[in-house]
Amino acid sequence: MKRFALALAACIAALPALAGDVTFTEVRYAGDDGGPAVAPTQYRNPIVAGFYPDPSAIRVGDDFYLVTSTFGYFPGLPIFRSRDLVSWHQIGNAIDRPGQLNYANDELTRGLFAASISHHDGTFYIANTCFYCDGGNFIVTAKDPAGPWSDPVWLGFEGIDPSLFFDDDGSAWMVNNGMPEGKLRYDGHRAIWLQQFDVATKKMVGPRKVLVDGGVDPASKPEHVEGPHLFKRDGWYYLTAAEGGTGEQHAQMIWRSRQVAGPYEPWSGNPVLTQRDLDPARANPVTSTGHAQFIELKDGSWWAVFLATRPYRGNQYNLGRETFLLPVTWRDGWPVILPRGERVPMVLARPALPRDPQLVPTSGAFEWTERFTAGKLPPQWMTIHPPKQAWFATGADGLQVKPSSTPLGGHGSGGGQPAYLAHRLQHHRATLTATLAPYQPVAGELVGLALFQNETHHYVVGVEQGEHGAAVALYRRANKDEPATGKRQASMDLPSSDKPVSLRFQLDGPRLDVFYAVEPGQWKPLATELDASLLSTDVAGGFIGATFGPYAFRP
Repeated sequence: MKRFALALAACIAALPALAGDVTFTEVRYAGDDGGPAVAPTQYRNPIVAGFYPDPSAIRVGDDFYLVTSTFGYFPGLPIFRSRDLVSWHQIGNAIDRPGQLNYANDELTRGLFAASISHHDGTFYIANTCFYCDGGNFIVTAKDPAGPWSDPVWLGFEGIDPSLFFDDDGSAWMVNNGMPEGKLRYDGHRAIWLQQFDVATKKMVGPRKVLVDGGVDPASKPEHVEGPHLFKRDGWYYLTAAEGGTGEQHAQMIWRSRQVAGPYEPWSGNPVLTQRDLDPARANPVTSTGHAQFIELKDGSWWAVFLATRPYRGNQYNLGRETFLLPVTWRDGWPVILPRGERVPMVLARPALPRDPQLVPTSGAFEWTERFTAGKLPPQWMTIHPPKQAWFATGADGLQVKPSSTPLGGHGSGGGQPAYLAHRLQHHRATLTATLAPYQPVAGELVGLALFQNETHHYVVGVEQGEHGAAVALYRRANKDEPATGKRQASMDLPSSDKPVSLRFQLDGPRLDVFYAVEPGQWKPLATELDASLLSTDVAGGFIGATFGPYAFRP
């Protein structure tokens, strides 16, 4: 985020403090999804709540590093550090410069897919796919994982989910999901490929080879074998990958070989992790487990990070896919994350590591307030694609935003960039509040707080020009055929435009209530018992999580 701020600094300095535009003085967040109490010797799953999917983690000395997917958001690929595998601190973003790569003006569910992080001889590597971008698969490198990271080096091979493995002799090998050799035998038929990577030239060398065609049991037509990683233990090379797609049929598989290039044999006890066989009517389910990566601690114990979801009803969840952690046990030379038929525990014993203090919680109940007075945004905040010009600034007065003529629903269809600063929603039960400094809205303008799943599914509560002056209004977009600005659901005249206005979304699973206040603490309902499930991927489609934050539209 530091380089992101520097990259925009010249443009921001050229603006007259964004004079005449809107100012947000603060954003508040409070979330609590309940669950069992956590003792000092325990931790809670997920370890990183909210839209942090496809986790990849490694150990370097006493430190652990984690990276997750971001798709069409910028900055991309957040980098976390921890010393206890439980308490994670975001230290930067690998894609943090607007010119680092071209996202193209495409849907939010495109962009930066599953990344993998690795380390060798003092250099950190992230392999990633920019889906629908020019180039496809790439590598970025850094000496310091907090950044700066290099510009992408494009690798030129087909497929997604690349992962780089360094062998004991220093050779490097890339595995990834790709199309199989020959004709597709069924929908979702994919393969895991291997090719050597030359560290000196940062190029792929030698032949590409299929390690897995289809999955563990090709006769069962397993779908979308993906997210592969290689690791080594006791002279065995282990290949792990997920099958079944990234939904409820997700399952993690394991193979092994004495040679890095195979042949690889699957374990007879596969999968090593899944929740797909459990009763779908169970209370407080965790679903869609998979996309795991294994980590060895200094003491020889093993753990695994993986993605999973926490539905509130059926397969509906607004948070996207989250990052979980479980210990690994070994059975006759095979790793098991969770025995078949067992539920993912939400609370369990911490790793045998010194506790790492955490200033910004990433799990459990927490709350925070952001007043935007620092010279740069905290690294958790994002925009939809990289800004092409400066339209926001932080400082002593708060967050200044220059409204965009592109509404939230106008992105991805050849339009420009919405003026929207996004933070991930991290609880199903949460209260989101933004305070807008006094200003006089112009005709057609809407400025306020957005709650956003994607271009076609979102809510906005904001201040607009009504029939009798300033008014607070709620807009909703629930499908692609509705106006890009959404449809007005409720409106209420404001007594004046010379006072700050606070706007609030209150979420409880599938329920959404909306409030506003012109006097501190005097909340008035604008709309209640709305359907929050339209923010779920089950309704909206795709595979990202909901975000929220300041938004400003001016036609």
